[in-house]
Amino acid sequence: MLDRLLILTARYARWVPETLLRGFFLLSADISWLLRIGGVKQLEANLTHVLGSAGRKRLRHVSRLGMRSYFTYFSEALTVGARSPEQLLARIRPAGTGFPDPAKAMIESRSVPIGMGHQGNWDYAGFWAGRAVGPVTTVAERLSDRSLLEAFAQIRRDLGIRIILTGESGIIERLTGILSDPGQVVPLLADRDLSRNGVFVRAFDSWIRVAAGPAVIALDSHLPLYTVNMYREKLSGERRRQAGTPRGYICSIDGPIDTEAFQDLPRDRAVRELTQAWVDQWARGIGEHPEDWHMLQPIFIEDLDLSRMHGVPEHIRVEIRKRQGRGEGDRS
Repeated sequence: MLDRLLILTARYARWVPETLLRGFFLLSADISWLLRIGGVKQLEANLTHVLGSAGRKRLRHVSRLGMRSYFTYFSEALTVGARSPEQLLARIRPAGTGFPDPAKAMIESRSVPIGMGHQGNWDYAGFWAGRAVGPVTTVAERLSDRSLLEAFAQIRRDLGIRIILTGESGIIERLTGILSDPGQVVPLLADRDLSRNGVFVRAFDSWIRVAAGPAVIALDSHLPLYTVNMYREKLSGERRRQAGTPRGYICSIDGPIDTEAFQDLPRDRAVRELTQAWVDQWARGIGEHPEDWHMLQPIFIEDLDLSRMHGVPEHIRVEIRKRQGRGEGDRS
């Protein structure tokens, strides 16, 4: 039922008042948050690692903002086809230690691989990058609902983003080939990967398993790797009028991480260390703006079933067993 509603909303976006839809989604977010349904419990479990000892009140405040940010993303994504290019460009601005390096890289005919997480509104970011930096290609998860998958894929194609679906053959080779052409942008959502190919890295007070993709394509293409964090900001004045909405986004770009420094390492170690490098940048952004991190699934090692996971390093297993032992001791 919900999937059908999302598809219909996307299909008839031009006839749906954005303010009305945003209000409906914000109300839905508040109800989900209040009743702690729809992933709220897992979001708070994830945020506990980010916020540390901030306390229950702070955790609940940030989780409410997180659910509102998450639901706002859906209201924006479903109606993005009804927005003009001028509106979309007014809704996002670049910043960060790595900006404007990507634009300079285009001038030098280099392409840009990017590691990023589930934050903000990556559709807006892809649209902006396609206009300001270069053609964008990314990978999207293959959803079980084919109609919903096609609806979201078409939204991104209409924004000028080239989509490759998970499960297709030779994805890494295709992405590396794309990066070999001048002026290409390949951002990959990579803050969760529970497959055999995922890479364990330190994040906050724990371990997470992320996708190897950003590091692999950067190493194979001999290109510097960038990191993107996205978070919302209040709009005012002329920009707010042009955007037609009270809030927009900052696309914060960090880097470049010089991949040549990793090329002489053994392959597995190079991928692991380069992945840790971009995750360190990403984690700093999450720490500064946790309210825009849309991770409603288990990601930290304590929340995963290690008995069903392959390739977990023994030192991580030992560390988790020690933590669990201390926790049991605290309760006795």
